Amino acid sequence: MNESSAGSILLVEDDDRLAPLVVRHLTDSGFAVSWVSDGELAWQRLAEGNIALVILDVMLPGEDGLSLCRRLHKQFDVAIIMVTARGQESDRILGLELGADDYLPKPFSLWELEARIKAVLRRYDRVPSAAFVAGPLTIDPQHRSVLMENRRLDLTRSEFDLLAMLARDPGRVFSRNQLLECVRGGDTDAFDRAVDTHVSNLRRKIEPDPKSPSLLKTVWGVGYRFEVP
Repeated sequence: MNESSAGSILLVEDDDRLAPLVVRHLTDSGFAVSWVSDGELAWQRLAEGNIALVILDVMLPGEDGLSLCRRLHKQFDVAIIMVTARGQESDRILGLELGADDYLPKPFSLWELEARIKAVLRRYDRVPSAAFVAGPLTIDPQHRSVLMENRRLDLTRSEFDLLAMLARDPGRVFSRNQLLECVRGGDTDAFDRAVDTHVSNLRRKIEPDPKSPSLLKTVWGVGYRFEVP
């Protein structure tokens, strides 16, 4: 199968030694890849369309990758994998909060990057299902939208996938590993705080009182469940 059939990959990376290696490897693996070195050029390329996924370096000249990630999430329906030499957990959590789908610290294996790309894209290649109602939420997988009291919520891709999985089966307890598989496409190396970060973000968006959640309940020592009030 030609991986480029679902849209191409945009690499935003100012390291002119690393970028050609990434482009060559992904091209050899069947992806269509374009490369730009800063945020302004990335914005121009995204405006042309047909980008399915962005590999985004954090340390860029001009606008940094975190700021660019925030803007991309709000305007374009693309998956985002952030890469950076700064591998602290706090940086990874911040990347997820800003809308990234995955986060890969440098130096990384090109094969691992390819696996992460395939895992993220695989999550968005599933057959859409009908919209459904869960408590105060109307969830539409086909259009990847969530309405709460006729107000559309601004969710990242991973937040949507996590919420849809939980809300489709109210009362069922999902383990953190099950939820991690949902938001990382089966990537067992995803860091432990990813699920907790997404749940915390969701609570801020759907709960009247995020500190005392009524919809997304924690099951201590196990995981989470969605509860219809």
